[in-house]
Formats: sequence, structure tokens, C-alpha cells
Amino acid sequence: MKLHIVKNYDELSHAAAEKVAHIVKSNPKVVLGLPTGSTPLGMYKELIDMNKRKEISFKEVITFNLDEYQGLPREDVNSYYRFMWDNFFSHIDIVKENTNIPNGMADDVEKECTAYESRIEKAGGIDLMILGIGNNGHIGFNEPAQFFGGITHRVKLTENTIEANSRFFGAIDRVPRYAITMGIKSIMHCRSIMLLANGKAKAEAIKKALEGPITPELPASVLQLHRDLTVIVDKEAGSLLSCR
Repeated sequence: MKLHIVKNYDELSHAAAEKVAHIVKSNPKVVLGLPTGSTPLGMYKELIDMNKRKEISFKEVITFNLDEYQGLPREDVNSYYRFMWDNFFSHIDIVKENTNIPNGMADDVEKECTAYESRIEKAGGIDLMILGIGNNGHIGFNEPAQFFGGITHRVKLTENTIEANSRFFGAIDRVPRYAITMGIKSIMHCRSIMLLANGKAKAEAIKKALEGPITPELPASVLQLHRDLTVIVDKEAGSLLSCR
């Protein structure tokens, strides 16, 4: 594991963007796993600026998003499809056909999950997966459980996650109760992983994920077993780490 504790969110965003840019320059056909949420927004903005300055190109890059709410149309302001196009894809030179996001409106969810895994396999697997972490230690929508999940699947969201995400929906009863997410097995099969976290609210989850026991009750703890893990946190998120 490579751990980087930076001063603040701006430095975190810059460090993450620099790592992605280096990989894209090294391999223009790289396959990226991408997250949503507030944490990667600064990274996306920096990558957009790099693209506009023609320092990097995404024309041959293939992307797979971690997850999507079930039951939200793509045009819904809270769908992760809309999030990615509003905050990243529409501002860079990526080819639309090279972007992949689970279809939360699929009639047959199990079939959609199987097809998503097949698309990842056809692309040759994911070279770099970028992750955020939930306050309860979830990665993607893999919630605390009694066992680690497998490949892409449908998941029931915990009340903790529903409450945390309610700020985006305006009311807790508007938050979907189910989602489609890459599983722990899908994530661990990625060749490289970069975990990002900022703010005091993530400090306990980061502490447990990196220094606690490996347990499905804290899903991110499984990342300790990955052969190529980079962790970038700001001082607040890393404040409880013994190695800070």
C-alpha cells in the first residue's frame, strides 16, 4: 500500500488527477473504473482542465462506473449517469460508446449485472479503479454485511447510506432503496486501485479500513489485501491513522 496524506482537498484532487493523467499518457487505451459523489469532483475538474489544455486525451479511454441507483431514469438529476455527464464526460473528448454505467432502469436486473461484468471482461479488465469510501466503510454500494460480495449485483442500501445521500434528494423518502454496484470481487480484480477520502467525517472509516481487521462489516478493509493500492487522504481524513 502506498499512503499519501496531503494538506487539504485541493492537494488531494491534484494528486489524484496527476496519477490518472500519468496512466492515461502511458496507456491511451487505459480502462478506468470511476466513482461519483463529492470526493472525486475536484479530480474531475483538474482532468477536464488538463484535457482542455491538450495535455491528455480521453479519445481511446474506456470507463466503467462503480454503481447506479435502481429506478432512476438516466435524465434524473440524481442519477449517476447524469452526474458523470454533467461533471466530467461532457467536458472532455471521451467517446460516448466507451463509457459504461449500469442501467438502473433495466427490466431484468440480474441480466444487466451479468452483461456489465461481460463488458468489463471484453474490455480486458479495469486497469485503475478509483474509489471513495462511505462513513460506514462501504465502497461502491457494497454495504457492511456478514460476507464479502462477489461480482456486479443488486444491493439494498442501508439506512446509514440512505440518510447520508438524502442531502442530494431534498428528503430521505426520495432516496432509492436499491442500487446496482460492482461487487467486492469485481473491485479486487482491478489491476490497480486508488482510494480517496477527505474530511473528518471519513477519519474513522479510513482508520478501520487501513489499520483494522479485514471484515465484511467494514467492506473497504478488504483493500488491505490488494497488490497495488494507493491511498490519498487529506490531513483530516488521515487524522486517526497511527502512521500519519
